[in-house]
Amino acid sequence: MSRVLSLAKYQASGNDFIVVDEIDERAGTLDVPALCDRWVGVGADGLIRVSRGSSVPYRFDLTNADGSAAQMSGNGLRCMAAFLRERGYVDAGSVDVETPAGVRRTTFTDDGSLVTMGAPNFTKAAIPMRGPAWETFLQQPLDVGGLILTASALSMGNPHVVLFLDEDPERYHVEHMGPALEHHDLFPERTNVEFALVGSDGTIDVRVWERGVGETLACGTGACAVAVAANEAGLAPASTTVRFRGGPLTVERREDGDVILGGPVTHVFDATVDPDSLGSSM
Repeated sequence: MSRVLSLAKYQASGNDFIVVDEIDERAGTLDVPALCDRWVGVGADGLIRVSRGSSVPYRFDLTNADGSAAQMSGNGLRCMAAFLRERGYVDAGSVDVETPAGVRRTTFTDDGSLVTMGAPNFTKAAIPMRGPAWETFLQQPLDVGGLILTASALSMGNPHVVLFLDEDPERYHVEHMGPALEHHDLFPERTNVEFALVGSDGTIDVRVWERGVGETLACGTGACAVAVAANEAGLAPASTTVRFRGGPLTVERREDGDVILGGPVTHVFDATVDPDSLGSSM
């Protein structure tokens, strides 16, 4: 017997998500890779389940397109907040959401939203990255298939390694270098990878390889990681614009340590599907 799944699709600078409402009723087992498949499914970078929280009204749970769990997504949080507002669950100017990385607040703006992403953590234990727990990995040489690049690693609630480039990221083979670094021995839980060129004005051009997804048009935690790493190295101001293939995002590193991510969010469509009819994408 077929079942019906109601879903919505949202995107933030091309970083797109399927949103499933589980506030009143669980959707049950879902084949997330099949739903996220861009050929035979709905197509998305991941699937967000919206449910009741324990410490705040709502909870965010994101599954990557490959079926793996994600701790955090800045753009995903902003898409979920837009969903809550447009469905009438939220009528205030902001909403607090419980995530696997802690409670995060999203504030609505005229052209999108701002989400408080918390403070970055540079220790290898927090990333996680192999090596002494207290050590950091900032502006260090990293061998990427024989190419030595300057890199910084940090956690924004999930692991990131930022590669600082001397030329346009479009010149790099992200589809080959990205997965090699995602699965590098240095990162026991894999990592997101950002290929970043910092401009003379402090703005940053980026391509991103997301853990469990592949190359995406944008990444919220990736934007934060790039901006923070560049600011830590003295290459960019505390507030800057990070430009992805899918569009720009704004990042502010505040004096209290919090990082604020901003940008537009678009409701793409609503749909109903039989999730059992899609089959596996494997």
